[in-house]
Amino acid sequence: MITIVGAGPAGMAAAGSAVRCGAEVTVIDDNPAPGGQIWRGEGRTLAAGAVFIGQARVVSGDSGNRTLLVETATGARNLSYDKLILATGSRELFLPFPGWTLPGVFGVGGLQALAKSGLPLRGKRIAVAGSGPLLLAGAAYFRKQGANVVLIAEQASITSVARFAAGLWRWPAKAGDALHLQTALLGVPQRHGCWIESAEGEERVERLHFREGNNRFSIEVDYAAIAWGLVANNEIAALLECPSVAGTGGAEVSAVEGEIAGLVAAGRDDLAQKLAPRREKARRFAREIDRCFALRPEIRELPRPDTIVCRCEDVPFSRLQAFNSFRAAKLHTRCGMGPCQGRICGPAARLLFGWRDESVRPPILPARVGTLAAPPAESGQ
Repeated sequence: MITIVGAGPAGMAAAGSAVRCGAEVTVIDDNPAPGGQIWRGEGRTLAAGAVFIGQARVVSGDSGNRTLLVETATGARNLSYDKLILATGSRELFLPFPGWTLPGVFGVGGLQALAKSGLPLRGKRIAVAGSGPLLLAGAAYFRKQGANVVLIAEQASITSVARFAAGLWRWPAKAGDALHLQTALLGVPQRHGCWIESAEGEERVERLHFREGNNRFSIEVDYAAIAWGLVANNEIAALLECPSVAGTGGAEVSAVEGEIAGLVAAGRDDLAQKLAPRREKARRFAREIDRCFALRPEIRELPRPDTIVCRCEDVPFSRLQAFNSFRAAKLHTRCGMGPCQGRICGPAARLLFGWRDESVRPPILPARVGTLAAPPAESGQ
């Protein structure tokens, strides 16, 4: 039995390759349907024969007994496995700046997810800021939903972006995607070497303040969509003490790495080896994005003393400056000990202070007391 945690591009590809090799496969995901964050609501389906358990979250696990404690809509259960593939995807990197906790300030992916779930954007003024190709994809989606995209602010310099664009000939499909996005965004103001400095408003975001070189300007908005990059969801891997051999790199990298993982789990290393060149080509594209859209030093200087870093425990930047490790900050301020368990402030503190947080303890995600207190039903799948 192969159990796959995550039904995004990697998990779906892993399930498909494993099923084709004749393996029994169970896929669990915290969404009600397969697709993950990238293909949310697009009606994606798993390979025929794979068992899907939706609205299920891994709370804990025991690598020695090869079981996962999973919380589902109907209660807790122990899910046993022979082989385990963690295709848990990634989440948005949130970096603190004055006003980033105001209602109406979202990650680009977060605002997309809300729109796909029914949030009306027609006529809304949206500024998209941060770094990377996700800015263009998000802006194009918001415009398609009828939003008025008033600005795309890319913190990378025009030189870096031009270098990236000039190298797209090596990935023709990506070049086509870029051309399609730019066509969809005709008329939308785009600035490079430009980044958000702060957001302000009374009860929700009303205006954003930007810096472009030595110039500063402000714009009125209804929503801000910010994308600084992605962070791998590696908490389950850390808890089970298994190595993470992949990272973040987009849907194409995820799909080929998932396919490789499914083949290896099904005992077909020979077929997995043949996919190595395709994986390396996709990885090269991901590395090029990392190089050309690396965050500038000024981004680390955005927080003011009173800027909240840990949203769960309301810990400001000034309190954290006194410590030299995440552990010390946790002991004195509870930073990283709230409901998100450091998923938001952890990567931010890593960028701001260079801290590492290697401590992952169950429950991995907030869980019902009944799940933790009552012995869950045994389940083979």
